[in-house]
This record gives sequence, structure tokens and C-alpha cells, in this order.
Amino acid sequence: MTRDVLDINDFIVLVEEANTSEITIDSCAFDEPVIAVAFYGAGNVELSVQFDGKEKAYKHSKGLALSFYADEKVEFVHTVSANKPLECILIATSPRNLAKLPHGEGELFSEMLNQLVYPSDHYVQGPKFYMTPEMQSIVNQLFHTTYTGKTKMMFFRSQITALLSHFFGQLASMDGDAIKISEKEKLFQAKEILSSNLDAPPSLAELSREIGLNSFKLKKNFKALFGVPVFKYLQNERLSKAHDLLRNEDATVQEAAWHVGYDSLSSFSNAFSKKYGFRPSQIRG
Repeated sequence: MTRDVLDINDFIVLVEEANTSEITIDSCAFDEPVIAVAFYGAGNVELSVQFDGKEKAYKHSKGLALSFYADEKVEFVHTVSANKPLECILIATSPRNLAKLPHGEGELFSEMLNQLVYPSDHYVQGPKFYMTPEMQSIVNQLFHTTYTGKTKMMFFRSQITALLSHFFGQLASMDGDAIKISEKEKLFQAKEILSSNLDAPPSLAELSREIGLNSFKLKKNFKALFGVPVFKYLQNERLSKAHDLLRNEDATVQEAAWHVGYDSLSSFSNAFSKKYGFRPSQIRG
């Protein structure tokens, strides 16, 4: 488990990462009330928020952007396992510091996260959604940067600002979202089904039947909500998983390809090269 606390652009930034072969429980709390946004990376760790005898559970955290208010009585508990590692970037500020934030950032928090600025409980969940491809790319770069020292801090400063900009931009665009809440839930379900069956995913027709949404709406609204077509999302998830297998678990190229459902080694290698700019055999080079 690694946990770095950084002071960036008047925000406290918490960078947490954990990989384990056994189930591990990790908990943390804040010393003072905070308004925060948590961005979950390639892992799919389970999160339990516990406060005043209550619990709020988040089972599918991968790709989640979650805003919240929490005071000192709130405990955040992550359950990390071999198949559900932790990658989390948390950007937080104290409510008393909102007026001091530069460039009108405090006003953005007050206008778009009003329920967090004036909380009704020890823990209040604000808007949450699954990140756009642009946000996911930033989070991935932050966890896999090769920069060190002052260069790393310069890189983090620029990317944290960009990440918050995308977050508030997405919030603004969601105000005019025409997708019904009931359909969104089905689309999130479709996303999870695909992520959980990378080696043998359902066909579009099978997925449509399983979530109870016709194929036309599935294709149209999946892209509108997540920024990529169904097939492209599946391909990105497969290649991301293969990248993790090659990088962290010493899998062979053939093993990684089979694990994520590629029968053709050449097709896998070509798709991997197109996405990452290098061949899978070079990942540990």
C-alpha cells in the first residue's frame, strides 16, 4: 500500500495505490471536514463509507468519479484483493478554504456542489459518474508517469487542474442530459457485464436482452454516456487488463492475449501496439 499526500494548487491531493495477492482491508479518515472528489483508476476496489452507524457501499469503483463531503467521524474502508487492486486519486479542500481558492474555483464548488458546501450529515454524497475517456487517460498517466522529483510535481500540478476542469465540465453537460435515470442504470450494468467477461463477452444482442434495453438505445446511449461505442469500450478494457497482466503479473504475451479473449496473437499484438505505441513483448523492455 502506498499513500502520498501532496499539496497542489491549494488542494490536498491523496494518491493511493495497492496491489495484493490476498484480501486486505485499508481504512482512513480525515482530520477535518473536507469537500473532495475521488477518481478511481484501473483497479475495481470495493469502498465502504461508515459513519454514525450508517454505511454507504460502492461495489464497482473502476472508472468512478465520486464527489462527497466528509467530517472527522467518517471512515473510508477499501477492500483490496488480487482481482480488485486500488488506484485512487483524491482532490480535497476544507470548506473554510473555498473562498481562498484562486481562479474562481471556490465559486465552482459552491455553485455545482452546493449540497457538499452546506452538508446535512457527517457524510454527503455529491454527483458521481463514470469518467470520460479524457479523464481516464489523465488518471492513468498520473499512476504510470516516469517523471521524478520536481518534474513529477510540475506534471501533477498541470494534470490535477485538467482533471478538475473535466470533472466540472462533465457536471455542466449532465444538466442537459436527455438519458433517463432508469436507462443510465441499465447502461452502467452493461458496462459492468462487459468488464467482468472480457474473455467471453456477450454479443450486442445478448447484452441488450440481459439489461432489458433495445440494441439501438444501447449503442446510441452507451456512446453518449461513456464517450466510446460498446465495442471500443470492450477493446480498451481488454487491452488495459492485458497491459496490467504483462506489467504486474509476469504473464507471457500469449497468456495475456488468451486471458482477455484474443484467439489471434497477431490481432492482439496489432491492437495493443495501436493503443500503447509499442508491442506487448516490449512492455518490460
